[in-house]
Amino acid sequence: MTSSIFDALSPAEAAQVRAAGTQLTLPAGWSPIGERTPADKAYILTAGEVSVRRNGTEIAQLGPGQIIGEAAIVNHTLRSATIVALTPLEAIHFTSAKLEELVARIPAFADALTRAAAERLESGSAPE
Repeated sequence: MTSSIFDALSPAEAAQVRAAGTQLTLPAGWSPIGERTPADKAYILTAGEVSVRRNGTEIAQLGPGQIIGEAAIVNHTLRSATIVALTPLEAIHFTSAKLEELVARIPAFADALTRAAAERLESGSAPE
């Protein structure tokens, strides 16, 4: 997986993606995504680290540039993992509708998102 979802985008496309979301600051210990919940949002981390946990066991850690929550949106499933902030986070929040709008409007983002979701599912660390 690329180190950042933005790596596959032109600077103009990356700016469009950033502008489409809402900047958030989340405290350490916060859980922005819970296992077995609906796929209603995704986040791109801009600072900080998260733990990806399935059935309470950590299966991955992710950091800046990584997207979380996309796999369940792309695959139309419930979340398969819980995300817990290990540090304070800076993130860009996207509703599922906004993410789907970006996918329709920016083909390179659609490709990057699909690739990220597929790679996470293959590795078993999908933070859906």
